[in-house]
Amino acid sequence: MAKLEHNDLVILLLAISTMLVLSRIISELGKKLKLPVVMGELFVGILLGPTVLQRLCPNLFNYLFPLTTNQHVSIALDGIFSLSVIMLLFVAGMEVQLPMVLRQGKTAVFTAVGSMIIPFFTGFAIAWYYPQFFGVIGDEKNRLLFSLFLGTALSISALPVIARILMDMNLFKTNVGMIIIASAMFNDLVGWLFFSFILSMSGHNHNTLSLGSTIFYIIAFGAFMLFIGRKIIDRIMPWIQTKLSWPGGVLAMSLGLCLLCSAFTESINIHAILGAFIAGIAIGDSVHLKQQARDIILQFVTNFFAPLFFVSIGLKVDFIGNFDWKIVAVVLVLACAGKLIGATTGAKLGGLSTRNSLAVAFGLNASGSMGIILGTLALDAQIISLPVFVAIVFMAIVTSLMSGPLMRMFVEGKDELKLH
Repeated sequence: MAKLEHNDLVILLLAISTMLVLSRIISELGKKLKLPVVMGELFVGILLGPTVLQRLCPNLFNYLFPLTTNQHVSIALDGIFSLSVIMLLFVAGMEVQLPMVLRQGKTAVFTAVGSMIIPFFTGFAIAWYYPQFFGVIGDEKNRLLFSLFLGTALSISALPVIARILMDMNLFKTNVGMIIIASAMFNDLVGWLFFSFILSMSGHNHNTLSLGSTIFYIIAFGAFMLFIGRKIIDRIMPWIQTKLSWPGGVLAMSLGLCLLCSAFTESINIHAILGAFIAGIAIGDSVHLKQQARDIILQFVTNFFAPLFFVSIGLKVDFIGNFDWKIVAVVLVLACAGKLIGATTGAKLGGLSTRNSLAVAFGLNASGSMGIILGTLALDAQIISLPVFVAIVFMAIVTSLMSGPLMRMFVEGKDELKLH
């Protein structure tokens, strides 16, 4: 049986330690400049990866991160990074509250649909008619997969980033804040479902199930978890929290269910992230899940797995060598134009004023960590090229940074909008 040798284990532990310690230091410095933590983690990845460290000290880079020269360490790191993205989607799912999405009524429905349809078809059309511009080569299938991906990437929102911006601006418990959150939840839910199907179409999994069987299983799984599974979890959650060790019991059972659902969706030719996302919704929606337990899971994932995942992005890509300003500019313009036009139109049709509709649109324009995760998975599945991936990351950073100030500029009547 192949296993990590003594030296392999030393390198693996050094690599993880370096990523965690540096990302925490840089992120804390970034917080003083009011930058999101994810920006610091991405920056550390760029510093430690081929963009900087490999250029300046290739021997040190090859020793710490032997992704191409040491198969054992490479496989171990790849497993940790895969587990990290599964955990990230699990906590993202825990933030989705289906009843709240439904309660926001017509305005949230119009906003959510508008903020998805227009960006999706804008991205799909540009990618479909101009594939050469994005470096898409191969047959019609590659062209279709890329077009579907770009449409999805431009229509998804970053719920965790948006929630944090709204809390910082004291807008979270306002009508505008709730409409933004409900629309972002809807975007995430539909976007990740659709992206999972795109991944299954790419054939990156080696599964013998037909597409029809896969669709049947995922619909049955989703319906079971979101209707029956939620009720079962809600019933047994008090028993878990009182009869098992606290907080280890609820942590182990929650993460165990997350991995079980991830294994199921991966086995039916859908990416493991969808199982984690749906498990997160089912567990997070339980009224018996204590806030302390929710915080423990969130802290564990965001302080261990999240830094490793976002640093790993910089380790894989040369951001200077693969920076194509034309692709970056087109992706950024498409992302902003599609989201702002779609969300503003939807919010206006839903009954908001023009200024508040624009505030909602700028709030939903933040692509953040969700856009980066989406791009990373698409890159791993060979749906997009490195220059397009760099453009997606750049777009996610810029839209997240511009979201808060522009939302603050347009929102009106903040006091009158408070929920009662």
